[in-house]
Amino acid sequence: MKQLFNPEDIERKVILILKILNENTESLGARVIARKMQERGVQLSERTVRYHLKLMDERGLTKLIGRRDGRVITTLGLDEISNARVQDKISLSISRIDVLSFKTTFNLKKRRGLVPVNISFFPEDKFKKALLAMKPVFKKKLAVSDRVAVAPAGKKLGDIIVPAGKVGLATVCSILINGVLLKHGIPIDSKFGGILQVNNGEPLRFVELIYYAGSSLDPSEIFIRGKMTSVKKVVEKGEGKILANFREIPALSRSLVEDVIADFNKIGISGILSIGTTGNPIGQTNVDINKVGMILVGGLNPIAAAHEEGFDVENKAMSTVMEFEKLHSIEEI
Repeated sequence: MKQLFNPEDIERKVILILKILNENTESLGARVIARKMQERGVQLSERTVRYHLKLMDERGLTKLIGRRDGRVITTLGLDEISNARVQDKISLSISRIDVLSFKTTFNLKKRRGLVPVNISFFPEDKFKKALLAMKPVFKKKLAVSDRVAVAPAGKKLGDIIVPAGKVGLATVCSILINGVLLKHGIPIDSKFGGILQVNNGEPLRFVELIYYAGSSLDPSEIFIRGKMTSVKKVVEKGEGKILANFREIPALSRSLVEDVIADFNKIGISGILSIGTTGNPIGQTNVDINKVGMILVGGLNPIAAAHEEGFDVENKAMSTVMEFEKLHSIEEI
């Protein structure tokens, strides 16, 4: 007899709902949750989501807030996420890249549209000093763009609310390159995030890497927490280790990609550190046949520099999109 309900499938959906609730600091209703699940490739009706939420309330994983169906995650729900099956966590990072690439609508000519951003939270009383540590990194073009957005506690950056006692900083994510190339009809394969050794101000080689397809976290967050960067040293002496990402593009698209890079440079977006030649290694990293390798600068390099200086920072890398028009030069902050 055919099984009508697959317990493993149901559990995966429960974990996804919990992750969506965990990514938001305010309560969410079934309609919003259903939409966010659809963005991640899971089709569930609002009614079905509401059914799951009711069962999750009974298990103590979620809690109903107010008269409507708004839910928040409980401590038990957070434990459930941390104990979720490893295979369900793998490839989460690459999935987020695909989603944000698709959401990117930035138009290079008009200089407007949605761009993917990283969100970082700083203690309110430390933010101004942290800015002093970050501004030289932007000036040295070790960030994707010098455009940022700042928000106080309780306000939103994209769809993320800044928690109490914090100041939120949005920085442009290197996935912007993916999104724009995708809109130009150029497929781009996101391989890994890594630590790039810089020598005399030029990219030398990757000394550490984490493949997106095998990770549930953004590699940059891991490297920052592990204090594996020396961004400040690169800014001051041209030697050290920065955050960078590795991509591959079809060899036939190289000339078109170079045109797009030129357009990026015209508007102050310097996300591409280096582009290789067909089938040849770049950054001492092998490239597939009929492919060209690209090294992209890590969007969180300014935050890494602040962390090196001892500033407490919480990152939500590859987290949301914002309108480019609402971002301002770091020098205006």
